[in-house]
Amino acid sequence: MNRGTLFGALAVVAGMLIPATTIPAVSAAPRNGTVNSDGTFGIRLVEVTASLWKDPRARQYIVDHLNPGTTMRRQVEVVNNTEAPMRIELYPGAASLGESSFHFAEGRKPNELTTWVSLDRSAIEVGAHSREKAVVTVAVPRDASPGEHYGVLWAQAGSAAPKGSGFQMVNRVGIRMYLDIGPGGPPAAGFTIAALTASRLLDGRLAVGTEIHNTGGRALDMSGELTLTKGPGGLQAGPFRANLGTTIAPGEVSPVSFALDGQMPAGPWTATVTLHSGLVERTATAVIRFPDRRGASERVRVSGASTRRVAVTSAIVTGGSLFGVGMLVMLARRWRRRRSAS
Repeated sequence: MNRGTLFGALAVVAGMLIPATTIPAVSAAPRNGTVNSDGTFGIRLVEVTASLWKDPRARQYIVDHLNPGTTMRRQVEVVNNTEAPMRIELYPGAASLGESSFHFAEGRKPNELTTWVSLDRSAIEVGAHSREKAVVTVAVPRDASPGEHYGVLWAQAGSAAPKGSGFQMVNRVGIRMYLDIGPGGPPAAGFTIAALTASRLLDGRLAVGTEIHNTGGRALDMSGELTLTKGPGGLQAGPFRANLGTTIAPGEVSPVSFALDGQMPAGPWTATVTLHSGLVERTATAVIRFPDRRGASERVRVSGASTRRVAVTSAIVTGGSLFGVGMLVMLARRWRRRRSAS
């Protein structure tokens, strides 16, 4: 191998180790998305960042970490479920987090994130029972402010106004956007589960409550369940779905509750709470007993807390880096041996 060939090979391998300024994507199937209240039209994400394809949040929303100066392109699909053609407008809108909720701004109010977003088609004519695609481009400037930014990619359609009203009805549905900006990799997502509180409400119903503390650097879209085992006589109950806020901002503490049937025995029970956001899952267990008196509650510390996280991105980056370094070493040694032999 001559020097030119060696340097060319090294350049290829080095290029593998340098992050690209355009983020690669793969299909975001399955084929579902967000539809408006009457089901007449909807929008879904067609592509997801390749390193996040196992993350259910990234398959539903535009979730990513971008370095300043990076450009990202993603396909979305709008669907018309009606019997007539429909004109659907696409545009970005501002959003924010607070009080365990994702808040949409009114109309087309902008924020910093929306100024980075453009579409190849701002309005699409979609035939009856048809689908059309559009490309969303996010171009992050080099002076973008660091941290997580929030927005919505809206699909909006107007409908005929009621007779004599003089107003047009406007409906819109959207895809949430969670984009973290900064050099290097994304901040870790994480949360803790506080002590469990077993309560008997004033109306006699039973409830279990706790709190989630978002200890990471990303917003959390939470879901989860409670199961009760080892009850009186070996009884089991659940799972019971969690009642909680839709989105928890970094540093925020949010209450979680589980509603149960008031006819259940008081216990003791082994309560297991499992909560997750994307690929981050946490489980906490405690032995609880529901009070006999209405309006009373009992707080119990959790034990056996555990966290499960699928480190897709780090595995890909680490594996690619090791492969690239190995190739560099192998090529350098081969060139030295041939040079010595000559």
